[in-house]
Amino acid sequence: MASASLQFWSSIAPLSHHYTHQLASLTSLKFATPISSTNTIYPPKPLAVRFALTESDSPKSIEPDPQTLLQDTADSFDLPSNYFAQLPRDLRLDLNDAAFDLSNGPVLDECGQELGETLLNLSRAWELADTSTSHSLVKKLPSFEANLTGSAKSALGKRLVSAGRRFQSMGQYGQGEPQKIAKAMIAAGKALSASSTSAVKVEQPKDETRVLKFGELQVEITPDKANIGAVVGLVFGILSWEVAQGIQNIPDSSVQYANDNALLLAKSLKGALLALFYSSTFLSAFTSVGLVLLGIQLKSKKD
Repeated sequence: MASASLQFWSSIAPLSHHYTHQLASLTSLKFATPISSTNTIYPPKPLAVRFALTESDSPKSIEPDPQTLLQDTADSFDLPSNYFAQLPRDLRLDLNDAAFDLSNGPVLDECGQELGETLLNLSRAWELADTSTSHSLVKKLPSFEANLTGSAKSALGKRLVSAGRRFQSMGQYGQGEPQKIAKAMIAAGKALSASSTSAVKVEQPKDETRVLKFGELQVEITPDKANIGAVVGLVFGILSWEVAQGIQNIPDSSVQYANDNALLLAKSLKGALLALFYSSTFLSAFTSVGLVLLGIQLKSKKD
């Protein structure tokens, strides 16, 4: 009996030693990296970070195409043929205001002949509440966009935004058609204004040119010409001063007069000549000084 028990315990001992070694190894693995409440382990997300960086480098939005927005505007005017004619009185007034904002001012000079006439006809169609003509005219706007200059795009954009706000003030009428028109017109107007601003080239400032006009005669003023004019004015002033001094130094007794009336006439003539030549002297002096200052100013701007 004792030998049987000894054999049983001797057979179990290696197994207990094996499992004890495995438990010790598991324990050492478990507590090799202790985890506390303050040390929270987050799984790494390299792919998400890389994706975020890629998204941040890309543009957030694509610039809208004005021609596409003008086409959207044309599509928004695809309404029943009697839509504008059935508008209430207050909305008809808003439509007339939109027509005024669209064609107000020098539209032909700002937008060009062809586009300007189209806008004038469109505003007239709005005033007459002609929906079909309005739609056919608005459909022409996308074809004009490619050939417009920067200033014409800016003018058209401002007019579309202003007229679009008139449609916006109509509120929710019918199925919301005025709001759709307003949204399309304002978006197209802003896109045209933005594209015209980005397309403007910085021009080199032109040299300022001063011109003196004497009737049909025009003389361009340069620094050299201004200095020459100052010298001429100075010489003329000196001559006028000398002549005035010569007239003043003539004694009245050096000339005999027939009567007192002749003497008075001579004195009046002498006074008039003195006034003329002295005034010429002062005017020549002021002109010379002015031309010298003008020459200095033109030379500094040229440099």
